[in-house]
This record gives sequence, C-alpha cells and structure tokens, in this order.
Amino acid sequence: MCGSRPVRPPVRATHGARMDILFAASEIAPIVKVGGLADVVSSLSKALRLLGHKVTIALPRYRALDSSGLMMARRLTPMPLEVDPQIAPGPIPVTLFDGRLSTGVELVVLDVPGFHDRSGIYGEDGRDYEDNARRFSLFSRAVVELVRQRARSGSPFDIVHAHDWPTAMVAYLLRHQQSVPGRTVLTLHNVAHQGLFPKETLPYLGLDDDHFRPDRLEFYSQLNFLKGGILAADALTTVSTTYANEILTPKQGERLDGVLRTRASQLTGIVNGIDYAVWNPMTDPAIIARYDAEDVSNKGRCKSALLQEIGLEIRPDRPLLVSIGRVVAQKGSDLLASAMPKILKGDVSVVVAGEGDPELMAKLTAAAAKAPERAKFLGGVSEAVVHRLMAAADLVVVPSRFEPCGLVQLYAQRYGAAPIACRTGGLVDTIVDLDAALETGTGFLFDKPTATSLLGGVQRALGALTSPRWPAVQRRIMRLDLGWDRPARRYVQVYRQTLAS
Repeated sequence: MCGSRPVRPPVRATHGARMDILFAASEIAPIVKVGGLADVVSSLSKALRLLGHKVTIALPRYRALDSSGLMMARRLTPMPLEVDPQIAPGPIPVTLFDGRLSTGVELVVLDVPGFHDRSGIYGEDGRDYEDNARRFSLFSRAVVELVRQRARSGSPFDIVHAHDWPTAMVAYLLRHQQSVPGRTVLTLHNVAHQGLFPKETLPYLGLDDDHFRPDRLEFYSQLNFLKGGILAADALTTVSTTYANEILTPKQGERLDGVLRTRASQLTGIVNGIDYAVWNPMTDPAIIARYDAEDVSNKGRCKSALLQEIGLEIRPDRPLLVSIGRVVAQKGSDLLASAMPKILKGDVSVVVAGEGDPELMAKLTAAAAKAPERAKFLGGVSEAVVHRLMAAADLVVVPSRFEPCGLVQLYAQRYGAAPIACRTGGLVDTIVDLDAALETGTGFLFDKPTATSLLGGVQRALGALTSPRWPAVQRRIMRLDLGWDRPARRYVQVYRQTLAS
C-alpha cells in the first residue's frame, strides 16, 4: 500500500555489536507522563542500556522538564528547521538541550519555539490542544533533522525507534527523504490513538499534496499519522502477542486493520515488563514497611497505613480491592461504577484512583459515597500513592474493554495482589486464570466486558482469599519474572533483523 519501498543497504551494526539507538517519544516517566507509554520509554531504554547499547531519547521541551531538576546543557547553535513560507518567513530555530538520565541513557530535548512550553502534554482539562497537528509535525521534523545531522557527522544512529502516533511520522519522513539514512522501528502502544488531522497539516510536515492519497497518509478524508508510520517503518512492534493478533481484526484494528494486515509479516508482539528498581516491595521508599515473596507479613502494615492515610476504617483483616488507571470507557470505569454497589454488599473495602471523563468520575464518586467507611474514589494521585495502593491491595481490578498490554496488573503481581481482569489483549498474556483448586494461575480472568461478568470475577477472587492455599498463590504471583531483560532482548532481535534486511 505504501507504493514503492526503496531498497536500502544494510547499515553498519552487525550481530553482537553495540548499537546506537534513538528513541523518538512524547513522554518519559516520571517527568512527563500520561500513561504506560512513559513507563515503557523510560524502562525499556534503561534495559537496552544495561545490555550494552547506546540509547538516546528525543523529547519535546515541555515545561515539566524545566521544573524536574534534570540537568540539561543548551547547545550554542540552534538547529534550523526549513519550513514552508506560509508557516514562517524563514527557518525555525530549534534549540537543543543535552542531558543524561541516571540510567546512563542520553537525552536530547528539542525546543520548537511556541509549541511545547505548556503545562500539558497533549492537552488540558480533558481537551486536546487545538494545534497538536502542528506541534507534533514540527517535532517529528526536528527529530528527522537531528538524525540527518548525526549522519553527516559520520556517526549515524543504527535504529530510530518511534513510539505511537506523536512520533510515527518520523518513520514516514525518513522513508520518503532519501538523503537521510537509518532503519526505523515503530511501536504501537495503542492503535485507538492515531493522530487524525486535516489535510492542511501537510505543509507543517514539509509534504505536498501527493502524500494525501489512500496508499499513503489519507484516511477517510483526514491525514493519519499512525497510518503513515505503519506503512513506512522497517519494522513494527506492539506491546503484547495477543494484541498483535487483535489489531489485525476490524474490531481492535480501529479501521487500520487492512493497513496492518499488509505489514503483518513485519509486526512483532512483545509483552511489556516493569522496572524492578522502581517496582519492588523489598526496596520501595514510598511504602511504610518492606516485604517480599518469602515474607509478606508487612503487607498488612501497608494496608493499615494506607487506610488511615485516605480516611477509611482500619480493618487489615478485611479484603482491599483497588483499581488504578485512567477513568475512561476503554478502561471499563463505567463497568466498575455499575458493579460497585453489589461488590460493597460484601465485607470488602474498595479504593479507586484515576482521572479522566468527568461523568464517569462522578459515577465512581457516587458509588463510593454509599459506603463511606469502606470505599473511596481518590481521583488523580501521585506515583508514591500508587505504590502505596499496590502494597496495600489484596486484589487489583483491571476491567478494561481492551488493553494492548497494561502495566497495572504487572505492578499488582509484583506487590502480591492478584489482578482481576477482562480476557483481552495483553491481560491474557500476563495473567493465567486461577483454577478452582488454586494450584495453577496468577490472577482471575472474566470473559465479557460487562458489570455482571466483572462482579463474577470479583466474587470468585474474594472467595479464593479465604482458602488456606492463598499464601502459596501469593508467593507464586510475586515470584513471576516480570522484568525488562527478556523483552529488551526481543527488541534487540527486532533491531538486528531490521538492520540485516
């Protein structure tokens, strides 16, 4: 569908050699974060660095970076970005800042004047910024210019790894600008978010109308950033094996399934990991008492402290059900709100944290208010509170209607809380449904995204908590290998195959 795909010679890195990898991303944890994308960019780059590769992350210069305490050095000479005269009378001077994360990963922050110095990443107060098309078009072009400059210096990047729609056009621009060498990988973190914009965005990308056609960027009379990246990248990855199959179907492909099927042979599903330096109940500075799989007794202390902190009745013997995530329909927030009255008929405490759709937040607030001594909707919370919620929880519900991978269930398992989740996407790949005897399994799966099915999963889990076998289940869950080493090695495989093609 992409028209002619130019044959490019293999690049310099060979099997076993140290690679020079550029991440193009719009988020990085914990500094600028909306969701799991930020965690993956931060932890995967660190894991690749630990495997001996050089990794640089290119980010827009958000206001939050300036207040993060991160040391950055401003380059003396701005990078000129040539643009159409209708955008600016001359080149846009992009200022570059260099920094280094504590993980050893390099950081290049690109300041496109007037477009990223804001309090939000994609928007504020639940609304996207109206100029997101221009913001991420110009940022993508600045990344391409950065790649070009490195190539001219004689030390090109081996791999340019773009993440989701905000940087998908980096792969497209590199494909269609033959003077810029390099192999590209695009990771699809969530195909539901595609970057759909009007045709008038083309000049900001430095592209003419020839690119607005069905075999390139045109998508139902709009311009689609993610589609461009899918068609142009040398390799595609997504964040679980099940989701890799789901996005090839009309339902989960979000109308891009046909495009994705043309690239299916270049698509690899790699389940996300978690960073054990950040998510580890044995060393976590955010929780009141440490514990591990061999001795979980301090988990009760963590529960009591959390209940006191948020103003609920302190009953460490009572099961605590926690839900954490964006409050949106995709995450099943409405299902949880509908099921909560019946869940709370049992002797259980329920805590929900997250922000998003105001109407759904109001429903969760109202549901919790019916049992104020045992239930609470916290709204948005800090990362430290998320850690304390995980350490306190007996069960963590993840009722997503679809979930490319999900990280909440992995955090739950690491902290000895059994996840309860809908049977979809990466939740299937990371949770083995517990059998009736509790001899196998790592969580609870329910079959349909309905409040009734969710309630059934919760009731089954509450019943399992009373079994004398539950401590063995908890130890089994906590001993799972959830780290980034294996996923990072699979990414290295994808990189090497891409370089050899």
